[in-house]
Amino acid sequence: MSIGRKALGFWSATSMVAGNMIGSGIFLLPAALATFGGISIIGWIFSAVGSILLALVFAGLARQIRGSGGPYLYTQAGFGDAPGFFVAWGYWISIIATNAAIAIALVSYLSAFWPTIASQGLLSTGVTLIFVWSLVIVNVRGVRLAGRVQLTTTVLKILPLIAVAAFGLFSIELSYFQPFNLSNQSDFSALTATASLTMWAFLGMESANIPAAEVENATRTVPRAAVAGTCIAALVYIPGTVAVMGLISPEELVQSNAPFAEAAATLWGPWGYNLIGLGAIVSCFGALNGWTLCLGQIPMAAAKDKLFPRVFAKKSKYGTPAKGLVISSVLVSLLVLMNASESLVDQFTFVILLATLAALLPYLLCALARIFIAARSHQSLSTLEFSVCILAAIFSIWAITGTGFETIFWGSILFIAGLPIYVWIIRRSRDS
Repeated sequence: MSIGRKALGFWSATSMVAGNMIGSGIFLLPAALATFGGISIIGWIFSAVGSILLALVFAGLARQIRGSGGPYLYTQAGFGDAPGFFVAWGYWISIIATNAAIAIALVSYLSAFWPTIASQGLLSTGVTLIFVWSLVIVNVRGVRLAGRVQLTTTVLKILPLIAVAAFGLFSIELSYFQPFNLSNQSDFSALTATASLTMWAFLGMESANIPAAEVENATRTVPRAAVAGTCIAALVYIPGTVAVMGLISPEELVQSNAPFAEAAATLWGPWGYNLIGLGAIVSCFGALNGWTLCLGQIPMAAAKDKLFPRVFAKKSKYGTPAKGLVISSVLVSLLVLMNASESLVDQFTFVILLATLAALLPYLLCALARIFIAARSHQSLSTLEFSVCILAAIFSIWAITGTGFETIFWGSILFIAGLPIYVWIIRRSRDS
């Protein structure tokens, strides 16, 4: 893929960013946020601002460091092999959890057309795994095909979301936002929790950085795609969530497996429900496709530097890390199976917090790496660029605290689990 014309241009790269963001988050998060009430809208705004700051960090890093690998590449360049490995490990875990969450959300929206799927755990799990593996096949066939799928699904998913936001904002019931904070937490605690939950929907601002070697004129295209894609997502998310929360009562919303579709039904009747349900399925399918592409790229970049097992660096005849994709998707499948006994919304909430935590640490290190790389290479960051990095780092720390003790505990276990693998890889590398 690196020979001749690159696989991804500006629009494909931007759709990779926006499409990876606008996946399951916007469609299921209103239900997960319903227990907090209207204060969650403020959480959306905070996470949007933080995500734009992080997108600016990744835009700067794309100009500083060339190559594929995204957060791993930048952390390794800024801090060395050990931090690079743990970022690759954590980010890889994040994508595994992300893919599991998106696949679960996809099946949740499929229940709008196939109601029994929501009540039969074995059936929903089986269908979830079918979607996971169908997109593994697409991505094994090549980055260009994956990029085309991503561009198409991104366009298809945004239009119905804009329609719900545009019409729904004129029909909202203001009483549904009262009291403003429905949780039993302080406003600050509720805001921290909702910002962490909504941050899940912004994971992906670095998506164009990850396969940068496959992007045309990467030093120009990737930064523009990172910022443009993040802004598009924010402009879709916040009005859409306000509309959904204003059309469905909090009591009903918290029980909903398809909140956006139910909001559309309130506006337009059954055909609106079906339209948004289809849009959500397309959206989740597109996001799952984009993240499946990233699922192979991160460990491949680390494996090329001998920081991941060599099997992840092996490419198929299509130029894709097929074996790495298969291994990674087996782990996605295991995560889906582990949560098969939970309700779809409960599964979704836990997995997205785990994915968010596993991504926020790499984001934090990337914000700091931008400063370290500039200092070491005697580049001068402007006051604005330096401030963006510091604010992005502070935001990442704040969002990490909002994921909760249980998530931080399990996330720590997953990070620690990488230690023996790192030791084994280093010893093997020295022996060879």
